[in-house]
Order: sequence, then structure tokens, then C-alpha cells
Amino acid sequence: MLPAVHPRLIDRIVRTLRSLLLGWVVVLTGCAVIPIQNGMERDAVIARMGVPTRVVALASGTRLQYSGQPANQETWMVDLDPQGRVVQVRQVLQALEFARIEVGNWTRADVLREFGPPASIDRVASWPHDILTYRWRGSEDMLYWVYLDDQQRVQRTEQGVEYHEDHMM
Repeated sequence: MLPAVHPRLIDRIVRTLRSLLLGWVVVLTGCAVIPIQNGMERDAVIARMGVPTRVVALASGTRLQYSGQPANQETWMVDLDPQGRVVQVRQVLQALEFARIEVGNWTRADVLREFGPPASIDRVASWPHDILTYRWRGSEDMLYWVYLDDQQRVQRTEQGVEYHEDHMM
């Protein structure tokens, strides 16, 4: 008999495999541009990109989130109008997008809507609540932390270099 596996572990494995697959598609095609254009219909997007990580209702339509977290450093948002046609496509894990976060105003739901699921949700001794951690690529491998309070409101954000063991020796 196989041991029981926690559902969160299964979810993390599936997300990792999905992000690795997306990463290999980028490597094999030689670019990070996704083949989605304004005006495409939802079914065509899903046929090209696969099932989205999350589907989010927006006031102006629907958002398909394609997250590469935790293994990849990109998350693509495909916004659809009420008729299900693409109106905007963007890669959101970048400095200009993170700068939109409004400390004290944004909530966990706002962050998840705009950036998708994080690479991890952490806790440290100096902060008593959840910290959403995103992996992204700036001039080097980076981490972006979103600190939430007990009301799930953003209280602080920080960025830092993601150090790898092979660079520390």
C-alpha cells in the first residue's frame, strides 16, 4: 500500500511540472513571447497555451493566468473581454508591475489577481503573518516578497537577489 500524499504536495508537484513544461517550450522555441494576439478567442488561447493555472473574473471580462511559479520566473496574464476575446497579454513578474502594489490598500486577493499564485508562502520570526514570495528575473534571478497582515492587507514589499548554492562557493 502506498503512503497517503497530502493534496498540497500534489498541487505543488503539478504546478512545478507545468512551469517546467512552459520553460521547456520557451527554451525550445528560443523566445519568451507567447503566441497569443489581441482578438483571439478563449478556446484558441487554451488550445495554444493549455489549461490556465487560474481563471479570474474581472469587472471587464475574464483573466486567464498562466503561472510558471515555483520553478519558472514568468507569469502571463491573458485578459479577455465579456465575449471571450483577448484584449491584453502581459508577463507580470517584472519590476514595473510589482511597483503597482499599493502598500496599505492592496489585499491578498488583489496580489493573487494581478500576479497569480506565488512560488511559496513563507513565515519568518520577524513577521508574524504570511509572506508571498515570487521568483522573477531582473538583471539576475530575483525574489519579490509581499508581507501581509492579519487582515490579509499588504503592509510591506521587498525585493532581493535569489542566491543559488553554486554562486556562494
